[in-house]
Amino acid sequence: MTKKPVTAIILGAGHRAMAYAEYSKAHPDELQIVGVAEPDDYRRNHVRELFNIPESMCFIDSVTLAQAPKFADVVINGTMDEIHVETSIPLLENGYDMLLEKPFAVNEEEMNRLIEVVNRNKNKVMICHVLRYNPIYSTIKNSIISGEIGKIINIQMVEDVSYHHLSTSYVRGKWANSQKCHTSMLLAKCCHDLDLMMWLMGDDEPVSVSSVGSKFQFKPENAPENSGTRCLVDCPRVDYCEFGAKRMYLDHPDSWEVYVWKDLEGIENPTEEQRRAILEKSEFGRCMFKCDNDVVDHQSVLVNFKSGATGTHNLAGGAAQSLRTIRIIGTKGEIYGELESKFVKIKTINPDPGKYFDERVVDLTNTPDDGHGGADTALTEDFIKFIRGENPSVSCTSIENSIAGHRVVFLADKSRENNGQTMYI
Repeated sequence: MTKKPVTAIILGAGHRAMAYAEYSKAHPDELQIVGVAEPDDYRRNHVRELFNIPESMCFIDSVTLAQAPKFADVVINGTMDEIHVETSIPLLENGYDMLLEKPFAVNEEEMNRLIEVVNRNKNKVMICHVLRYNPIYSTIKNSIISGEIGKIINIQMVEDVSYHHLSTSYVRGKWANSQKCHTSMLLAKCCHDLDLMMWLMGDDEPVSVSSVGSKFQFKPENAPENSGTRCLVDCPRVDYCEFGAKRMYLDHPDSWEVYVWKDLEGIENPTEEQRRAILEKSEFGRCMFKCDNDVVDHQSVLVNFKSGATGTHNLAGGAAQSLRTIRIIGTKGEIYGELESKFVKIKTINPDPGKYFDERVVDLTNTPDDGHGGADTALTEDFIKFIRGENPSVSCTSIENSIAGHRVVFLADKSRENNGQTMYI
């Protein structure tokens, strides 16, 4: 019997939702995009043309979509973090299942409200914890499941956020001010990492969390002498400041273009003059030391588990290079991996003469460079299996399986706000 494709509506046609929707182009027998809800006229029309969607199935927002009769199986919700819950609930109440971007809620109250709706309506909701599907972490998970390193004693995770990523997202960009975006940096950037920690620890549940962190570098008192407020308007350091908009964006026009050059969307081959005019007025042209950012640029989290095992996650922004690393110590061995370098090193105890351990290295450099190392595609494939009632992979994140990671983030931020006080789950 031939299975019908899962039909989907794109809600919020940003680059994350589109990354999953693109799967339908190569696999129309598995996924079909049949509708879109997007307030931006250019993006909405682009999706309509790209997927040949009738005008009657195009909506300006989630409200008008929710008012229409249900006409698809699922919604791919790629809206901004702070409106995930308010855009999801009416559609879940209408009977849609959903692929929902992380973080699925920005506080515990919202999280509980969304979970109640999902449980009451028995919706199938999967959260886009896409790093679970990256070959680095799936390799590590399979090693743990096999018992290769025994029981986990300690897990150490580190995320170094490059200075240009920090600038674009967390100093100048849309996740820089918690009063506006309603998320902390830990939630916006590292709910992936805390989800990975919970996933790799398996059935060993977290019982307490403590955390410290602050805004350390990019604040007015650290601004260079005689610096201006806008890089290309009033700053004499514009040509040599390593954090200036000219060197960071004009000299690297293809970096972060989805964010920095959003006003040039749809314009072919924009000129440097057009880009310069944008930076003279946009948030990305501000002095990095004189923005309205209030989120941390570094934070450390300590998690205690039911078994007595411990986990740490260290976030550090402003690094020269973005890098995620992980080290896990078990009773029989250890695992070390680097996301960007694409390898996993596994050492197991061996006290034979002339040895202390055996080592094997898993080389993953042949995995794709785009889509989180092929993880975007793997997640979409798993979502289709999840919706069809088939057996998804070990990486699959139902909303229920995403609760623990989100709760640890919420408690970590609460601990940080209370000078590292231990918070109990």
